[in-house]
Amino acid sequence: MLKIGLTGGIGSGKSFISELFSKWGSYVFDADKKSKEILFNNETTQNEIIAEFGTDVLGLNKKIDNQKLANIAFQNEDYQLRLNAIMHPYIFKEIDDTISLVLKEKKFEIFLVDAALIYETGFDIHMDYVVVVTSRLKFRTERALSSGKLNRDDFLRREALQWPDQDKINMADFVIHNNGTKSELELEAKKVFDNFQ
Repeated sequence: MLKIGLTGGIGSGKSFISELFSKWGSYVFDADKKSKEILFNNETTQNEIIAEFGTDVLGLNKKIDNQKLANIAFQNEDYQLRLNAIMHPYIFKEIDDTISLVLKEKKFEIFLVDAALIYETGFDIHMDYVVVVTSRLKFRTERALSSGKLNRDDFLRREALQWPDQDKINMADFVIHNNGTKSELELEAKKVFDNFQ
């Protein structure tokens, strides 16, 4: 079973590529979704985050408020590193455990890890290949803002905390450019996917 990392900046179209790989028969591990599950269901993680950032991250229900945590964690690189130091060991363990389970099932030839910070965390060394999805900043900004989840300041702050696209492209095994239509993007993705068959 091939282990493939899929990464790209906010609004790059990474989630769409992930859906395509799933449709074409890959097992997809969504690191962002899994980190939210860990954040809200793992009491140890919650206690570690409160110990690190204080009660400012709590909502009215005395539980971690995702928006409050994001506001603090994405203030600067130091805060983001502190949050990642808590979260990533749990996420890496989930990836390893899931790979073991999927290997036993023998149903999938590709295990895709969809994660924004594959290079930043050094997780690329655990993958057979890394695919980078890239797009012009103008398009990524438009997509991120149209989703309604981030305002321009939030987008630019988070963007600044990730590696520049060019650095990721230089290290990538495969690059998918997303500057056109969804049909064109699907064709580009299929060309890359066919390399793994």
